[in-house]
Amino acid sequence: MKQNRYIKRIKHHITKTATYSSFLLVIFLYSNCSTNKIDEVPKAPNGYWNMTTLKIAYILGAIDQIEMEFPIPENIIEHKDIVYKKIDSTDLHLDIYHSKNITKKAPLLLFIHGGGLSKGDKKDYLRYTIDFAEKGYITASVQYRFVDKVKFPAQLFEIKAAIRWLKENADKYHIDRNKIALIGGSAGGHLAMMAGYTSDIAEFNEENDSLISYKVQVVVDLYGPTDFTTKYAREHSISKNMFGKTYKESPEIYEKSSPVKFISEDDPPSLIFHGTIDDLVPVSQSDTLEALLKRAGVPVEYHRLKGWPHTMDIEVSVNKYCQYYMNRFFEKHIPKN
Repeated sequence: MKQNRYIKRIKHHITKTATYSSFLLVIFLYSNCSTNKIDEVPKAPNGYWNMTTLKIAYILGAIDQIEMEFPIPENIIEHKDIVYKKIDSTDLHLDIYHSKNITKKAPLLLFIHGGGLSKGDKKDYLRYTIDFAEKGYITASVQYRFVDKVKFPAQLFEIKAAIRWLKENADKYHIDRNKIALIGGSAGGHLAMMAGYTSDIAEFNEENDSLISYKVQVVVDLYGPTDFTTKYAREHSISKNMFGKTYKESPEIYEKSSPVKFISEDDPPSLIFHGTIDDLVPVSQSDTLEALLKRAGVPVEYHRLKGWPHTMDIEVSVNKYCQYYMNRFFEKHIPKN
């Protein structure tokens, strides 16, 4: 982000708002414009005091958002809208991306979009899928049905069907079926955790005549809900929408939908990102997740980003930060050959 872009904005704002608090605010926003050099290990981007200051920054144009839609680079091959499962009259699709120059098998990064299981699109993670394809990974983004059609855990079974399909077709798309990461944000993070932590639990797996394991090697959770049995989660409208019942009506559904209830020592290494001013999924959810993963002996890395909200990685500096540490985590746990 270019700092000089905001100098005129800041001067104008200081002229209009002479109070001391406003002056402090614009100085804070200006300081947030600074970024790390490309060759430096990125530090956590400066966040905001609260949601109010963040909203003011957004209105002032001081938040630089990533491109959500853009042309596919010429060096990347896109396999779009592949049907991975048919359910009644519905086709479920996924997209796959990889470099044109790929000559051997590479790790697969499967991205799962968010949206409370009621909205969103597999193209929402195009920035990630393209950037990591250019780094030499095979990337994919998956579609699943929403809760207006079918309640959870149907979406979990669909994510596992996508994992199975990708493993079955690994040779065709240069995928190393023993090096797979699930990455998701918000509801997508929840699905990534549930799929990763229940791979060996029959109750959450479809019948599998091919005997292909649902096990993955890495889970990346961006601000996903981890425990639906907390008071906040039990009473949230999104929870009832996901499950079709209140906690009082069916507490077991809330229990069985909480990733933290399934953590065991053989679970995949996990990378967590969460902002401290998230007003949808409390950061305490990720605090609990980290503690339980450590207690079980599962390798875990947690980035608790001060002053950032839900969906924080749509901001350019936060997205770059997340990508840097994702790539480092992948290189450690599912290295490219």
